[in-house]
Amino acid sequence: MSDTVTDLLQALVRIPSVNPDGDPGTGAENIGEARIAAFLAPWLDDLGFDVTLEEIQPGRPNLIARAPGPADRPRILLGPHLDTVGVGGMTIDPFAADIVDGRIRGRGTSDTKGPMAAMLWGLRENRAHLATLPVAIDFVAFMAEESGQWGSKQFASTHAADYEFAIVGEPTSLDIVHVTKGSLWATLTAAGKAAHASQPERGENAILHLARALDRLDAELVPELHRFTHPILGSSTLNIGVIRGGTRANIVPDEAAAQVDIRFVPGLAQAGGAAPLLEAFAAAQDPPLALTNLVENPPMEVPPGHPWINRLLNANPSSKLTGAPWFSDAAHLGAAGLPAVCLGPGSIDQAHTADEFIAVADLEAGAAYFSRLVQSFASTPAA
Repeated sequence: MSDTVTDLLQALVRIPSVNPDGDPGTGAENIGEARIAAFLAPWLDDLGFDVTLEEIQPGRPNLIARAPGPADRPRILLGPHLDTVGVGGMTIDPFAADIVDGRIRGRGTSDTKGPMAAMLWGLRENRAHLATLPVAIDFVAFMAEESGQWGSKQFASTHAADYEFAIVGEPTSLDIVHVTKGSLWATLTAAGKAAHASQPERGENAILHLARALDRLDAELVPELHRFTHPILGSSTLNIGVIRGGTRANIVPDEAAAQVDIRFVPGLAQAGGAAPLLEAFAAAQDPPLALTNLVENPPMEVPPGHPWINRLLNANPSSKLTGAPWFSDAAHLGAAGLPAVCLGPGSIDQAHTADEFIAVADLEAGAAYFSRLVQSFASTPAA
């Protein structure tokens, strides 16, 4: 077992767990969550946890570690994710976990193996008391957060009712993210008619059709999104992130497609969500745009006065409540009725970067934070 939280994080980073979706930027031996789950299982078993690996996709498990002690106590969970984004384009060795200028460098140091290590260390430092606390503190590590969140979705559908509260590991600078935006990803496709470029009048240019539609999308849909605001998150937003069309310069393109990303506040979700707005826009174009590949993730919001948030603040008064425009596994837990916040050391500004890192001092502060949090449960009644 590691001697320090820094040693533990280095060990985690040196076990690659790259999400296979999109372009992982590395070989198959570095892809998937199985190896890091296999490392964590005996580590937690040594602390007295009852560990189960639930395979969600082939070779890609959730890890569920139930705390030692009575089963009839209120239960909460600490829940980071096992996977990282791809490593293509990184300017450092993604799996070296070397320390330079007081920073541990490598993929996942910030998002989210740093928060994971801090949570694990808080449990380790209090191993003698875990079985006798009035609250059972489980450790759950999710697969596939960086793509489809299938791990947290499956867990939410089968286990959420067992818990009162969840603390999802993300790099929040140890602030409590209690509200996040939802997201909608979709593809808009315009159809045209191919022709020789010397006679463009004989065809229908799908790129031009799509470009004009996207201009209208920006002019018409964005103001509609801005009608929905939140005092912490601001307004809902839209981004056109990818556009593709045509095959050769001398052919009038018969198809063009754009991928859009809408981030929406809880108020828009309560009004029916972003999908109906985008569907109505696509259908209103002449000719209509095809709308495909819709992937929607819910927003997350826990009231500031929630009893478990009060407990987090009482245990660590230096933390503050905040929101974030991104989404996480916490949203799917919340959608299933399990209140969840995001919390962990490190900054989201370092997540997914070419030289990802976490400061050793921040990691150590995170470990101390979670140790104090666990200790606080020994002297206070359940919420």
